[in-house]
Parts: sequence; structure tokens; C-alpha cells
Amino acid sequence: MSILSRNPKFEMRNSKRDWRGAALMLSLWALFLLSAMVISWAFDIDSRLALSGNANRLLAAEAMACSGAEIALHPSIQPSSPNLRRQMGDRESYEVRIVGEGGRLNLNWLTMGEDPARVGILRRYLELKGVDLNERNTMMDALLDWVEPNTGLHRLNAPPETDDYHPAHAPLASVDELKRVSGWGEFTSMPGWDDDFTINSSGPIDLAWASRDVLRSLPGMRDDFVDRFLQLRRGPDGIDGTADDYPFNNLADIQAALGFSAEQFQQIAALIGFKDQVFRIASLGKSGDVTRSVQMVVRKGGTVPQLISWKEL
Repeated sequence: MSILSRNPKFEMRNSKRDWRGAALMLSLWALFLLSAMVISWAFDIDSRLALSGNANRLLAAEAMACSGAEIALHPSIQPSSPNLRRQMGDRESYEVRIVGEGGRLNLNWLTMGEDPARVGILRRYLELKGVDLNERNTMMDALLDWVEPNTGLHRLNAPPETDDYHPAHAPLASVDELKRVSGWGEFTSMPGWDDDFTINSSGPIDLAWASRDVLRSLPGMRDDFVDRFLQLRRGPDGIDGTADDYPFNNLADIQAALGFSAEQFQQIAALIGFKDQVFRIASLGKSGDVTRSVQMVVRKGGTVPQLISWKEL
């Protein structure tokens, strides 16, 4: 060992350098931890601000959707009214669509009393949707058993009641209840399967709102009759419920538009209606890039609308 290494002064200088190096490393480590804490705190504040801003936009979008729905409830507001669309500032807006519920197939009305003409409409509709004969027979018999109040009556193609399968023996409480009826599982799993169904209309099919497939399900309705009628009904823009729709005033106008004779029209007279007072209102509210939707079914026959159902989407 050299004399220099045993020198006390030299050892003291080395010790001071070691202490200063350790202090510097400790300071750098503390600065790193402090920076990490500041960054984490900043991210937390930013996240909270983003959540708060999103919550405010969500609330504003919901308020816009409800505002549009309130406008649509007014007795004087028609499906083509310009008041159903409004922009408020740069970020908020609502857009409402009103359609007649009577254009849908009322499942309870069609199956009530097992009237052959009414049941035939639903059978024909399923045929148009590609359901084969055997499957249609099973679906229809199972549905008729489901809504049949007589628990002792059992139709040929319907499955028997078991511990796992109990028909309600009452009218459908909702369209979604069809999912519980035997044989309807595959049909009700398809996208848009319920677009033409309801349980809330007055019953007879409203020709002012019926879709193409619903119209084609009626007796005597040829495709060319239906297509010509829809082209006239929807007007130049091809959309129902807009200002350019053809102004039908009564069923006689409907008959003329279809090109039916009095005898032909009589075949469907008991199955159809015109301007049903039940409407489906869908209101979309926006705030920035956030949207909220409100959907309701109402009866607008009087000065005070009657709310039938309400759903937020």
C-alpha cells in the first residue's frame, strides 16, 4: 500500500467526494420522484376534467333529447313539422322523428279470437320474411297457444307445456315476449326482426304508415300495387312523414291510390285503418360528439297526449 493512500488528508478528500456524489444521486432521485408525482397529478387532473366535461355533455345531450320529445308531444306538431329539428349554439341540437305506430302489425290484435283473415296476415308476413311452411305452422300454433286464455286447448304444431315451457295464456305484454314463444327463437335473433311489430296500436293496419312488407301481407296486395302506392305516399324524397308526402284525406283516397275496385277494397276493409292516433316518437339529442336518445309511444288523439311507453337508448 502506497504512502499516498495512507495519507489522512487524501482519505478525507475521497470521503467528501463520495458524500457529495451520494448527495447528488439522492437529490436527482428525489427530483425524479417529485417529477413523477407532478406528472401523475397532472394526468389525474386532466382525467377528472375530461370525465367532468363528458358528464356535462352527456347531461346536455339528454336534455336536448328530452326537449325534442316534449316538442313532439304537442298536439299541433305533425311528423313533417320543421320544429322537430333545432340547432342551439355550436354544440347542442335535437332531431325528432314521428311515425305512426298503426303501420306496424299489432300482434295481439292479429291473434285475438283467431280470426282467419287476421292470422293470415301474420302468416303471409312470415312467408315474405323467408320462413318456410313447417316452421311457420310451428311458430303460429305456438303463438296462438301462448295467447289463448283456455289452458286446456292445445294446437297440433305447438309444443306441449312442460316444467321448462309455460305459455302465458294471455295477450303479449311486450313484443320482446315473442322471444319466449317456442319456435320464434331463430326469427327473433335476426337484426330488425321487430321493426314491423307492436302491441300498442289501435289494431287495424294504418295504410298511411305501413311498410312495404306489411302492405304485401294484406289480401290482394300485389307488389306492383304496393310499389306504386308507396311511391305516391312518400312523395319525391321517398321518405314517409316529410313535407312532400301525398295528402291523403280518407280511405277513399287510399283506395284510389292503390287502384282497387270497390270489391277489391272491401276484401281488406275490416283489416285496415287510416291515421291511427298512436305514434312512435324517437328524439336524438347531441352535445358535441355525445348523443342520447329517447323513444316513446304516445296516443295524441286529444289535447293531452297519453304516454304508453318510454325508453332511453
